[in-house]
Amino acid sequence: MRFNTQPTLENDQVILLPLQEGDFEDLYNVASDPEIWSQHPSKDRWKRDVFEVFFEGAMQSKGAFKIIDKKTGGVVGSTRVYDFDESNNSIFVGYTFYGVPYWGTGINKGVKKLMLDYLFQFVSKVILHVGSGNLRSQIAVVRLGAEKVDEVEVGYYGDVPKINYVYEITKSSWSKNTI
Repeated sequence: MRFNTQPTLENDQVILLPLQEGDFEDLYNVASDPEIWSQHPSKDRWKRDVFEVFFEGAMQSKGAFKIIDKKTGGVVGSTRVYDFDESNNSIFVGYTFYGVPYWGTGINKGVKKLMLDYLFQFVSKVILHVGSGNLRSQIAVVRLGAEKVDEVEVGYYGDVPKINYVYEITKSSWSKNTI
């Protein structure tokens, strides 16, 4: 099997589809809620001009997905894989956001399980950057079995660097995970 950074993935809840230029309005309709970004390092990403930069970075990454609710057909949010490092046998997962109605529904766990099950066919380590003030996401990645390994400044595409925590999930620890 050949490694593809944008496969179509699905489970009983969601479908992850490669993000396309024509997805901007549907995705912005979700992202325009300021509550989504309240704990995020880029708190103003709900603004159209700021989200346009985020979306441009997503398209350039060649690893971004729109997440579709299988029951309604509506857009749930977005996530991406990026910075594949063949020599380190690793890849990053991040830039994930969901509409507020999907918080606490198990969607994130299902999405990450799809992604990690796929990625660990090709890499031995998945790395996640989480904003230092984003407690909701920190709790979510720890529940997946990720361990905090570092703190670094991260410059999101088109943004100034901000402190992020670095979390890591290894293939061996994921294989023991029961989610």
